[in-house]
Amino acid sequence: MTTNTSDGLKAIVADPAGAVIGLDFDGTLSPIVPDPAAARIHPGGAEVLARLGRLVGAVVIVTGRPAATAVEYGSLAGVPGLVVLGHYGLERWEAGALAAPPVHPGLDLARTGLVPLVAGLDGVRIEDKERSVAVHTRQAADPWATLDALRDPVAALAAGAGLVVEPGKFVLELRPPGMDKGVALNAFLGERAARSVLFAGDDLGDLPAFAAVRASGLPGVTVFSGSLEIEVEADIVVDGPPGVLEFLTSVADAVESEARNGAGA
Repeated sequence: MTTNTSDGLKAIVADPAGAVIGLDFDGTLSPIVPDPAAARIHPGGAEVLARLGRLVGAVVIVTGRPAATAVEYGSLAGVPGLVVLGHYGLERWEAGALAAPPVHPGLDLARTGLVPLVAGLDGVRIEDKERSVAVHTRQAADPWATLDALRDPVAALAAGAGLVVEPGKFVLELRPPGMDKGVALNAFLGERAARSVLFAGDDLGDLPAFAAVRASGLPGVTVFSGSLEIEVEADIVVDGPPGVLEFLTSVADAVESEARNGAGA
């Protein structure tokens, strides 16, 4: 753990009301599964987040999924004060209400164009998220080679539709430009007048959020829920969703301990 990491954790523990805890969903709170529709939060995860929600300034999930889907798959509706920024920040779920912009017009062209691109590619599936569309190669016989073969044609299709490509672990996602997890997290930190920040993620799409933590000027911590498929520079590396939840539990324990010690002083 670096000195800066220690400073970030100390700031969260000493001043939890000023802390924002940011989290990705898939691969961070939920294990990666072959079928994205089968993803669910790791057992006990909702309880850990509810505990944190009562202790810190804000818990925010920043995910590529639709916000309401993350709430459903995570059983998160009961987490106190939770905000979910879906589609990399285009959508916002808070207190049961969903706010979202109109669907990008280029997505219809992307949906139509993807069908012939993946035709005949066994194990490749298209996931329609309404405000984005993703191509998954995880179930192909050679997922890396299939992903590489699709990169250029998918990029060309996205450019023609006015979209951008978000690469990830065995996935290429076509989505509207102008928003990423770093932009979304930075805006949320400003909104909440955050005094410290932690962000945990597991994929390439989380790198802008890690960069936002470092650029914020706040005491901060980045947590990578380790993966053999990519290398990410982060302050702390843990072993998947179980490691993330164990770490968050330790943060909650430290906050409660500090509060007890302060009350007894």
